[in-house]
This record gives sequence, C-alpha cells and structure tokens, in this order.
Amino acid sequence: MTVVMDVPRSETPTTVGPWRRHTRHLAYENDWITVWHDVVTRPDGSAGIYGLVHFANLAAGVVVLDAEDRVLFVGQYRYTLDAMSWEIPEGGVGVGETALDGIARELREETGVDATDWRELARVHLSNSVSDEAGVVYAATAASSGEPSPEPTEQIEVRWVPFDEALAMTIDGRITDAMSIIGIQRVALERAGAAGR
Repeated sequence: MTVVMDVPRSETPTTVGPWRRHTRHLAYENDWITVWHDVVTRPDGSAGIYGLVHFANLAAGVVVLDAEDRVLFVGQYRYTLDAMSWEIPEGGVGVGETALDGIARELREETGVDATDWRELARVHLSNSVSDEAGVVYAATAASSGEPSPEPTEQIEVRWVPFDEALAMTIDGRITDAMSIIGIQRVALERAGAAGR
C-alpha cells in the first residue's frame, strides 16, 4: 500500500474535454486502485478539485443459464456495503488476459461451472462520476459443473434461481449489484424483443 499526499505527478496543464487539469497528485495506491487528486478549472471557468479512482483491472461478469432456465448466482459478504450481496459471477480481468478468458476463469474458480455459447451483452462504466471502472457483461450456457476453488479470502455461496425470479430480484431490490442488474435485464429485453417479432 502506498499513501502519498500532495506529491505532484503532473504539472503540465492538460485539457480534458471542457475541463482543464492543472496538477495531478497521487493520493493513494494499491494493487487494485489508484486515487488521483486533481486541481482543475471546471467547464464554467471556476477553480476546483476532482478526485478520480482508477481501476487496474477490467470488471467482467456473466449471466449463466442452465437447461432449466435458471440463473447462476454467487452470494458473498461485501465489506464495502457491510451486507450480503447476491450477484452473477464476476471478477477482475488483469493485464494480459482477455475479458472472456478472465470471466471464464472467475466462473470456474467461484462456482466450479464451465460454460459454452458465450456472447457479449453489454459494455459499461460502473461509477463514472468518481471512477474510470469499466466492465463487460456476458451471457453463457452452463455446460458442466465441478468443484469451486475460490481465493482464500472469498467465502462464497452458490445457488441457481429461476430466470423470472432472478429478474424480479433486480426489480424489487434484492439484487443491487449493477452488473447483475444490467446483465439479467439485458437478457430479459432480448427475450421480450424476440417474443414481439
């Protein structure tokens, strides 16, 4: 972990769309995120600051459906929320790994499931007012199931939920994870479009 305050990283003013960045200071850094503290001129000409969280990895998730039209969920306690969260399998994709390879690896590690018929559903920015975190969401079909091998820090529960129930969970607040909501609702929209043809 690195914590450094008020050490300039960039002193050359930079144009960022209608913004002007005068300095960039490293506020915090670890293996997953970097936090920048920028001194800026805002689009209206006023002076200000902007904090930006840069993510080292791409986020990836997958809506896995089985032959019974059930969605695969993982449940884990999220430290940031101080709450249990049910989500589609997700994870970080590191440098040198494709998004598809990364999420297939995460799926296998977290659930023991291998999948086929992969297709991209959406590319997203997950909190673009404060971070540059980008993500990609896939859909896939469950092919086989084995033993999961999560990281030692992960305590994960796995369950299958009928698709209609999973969709209801994204609407009534039982699921709050953005990538899960986007993925499941995108599949529902595709189905509604296909049914309307």
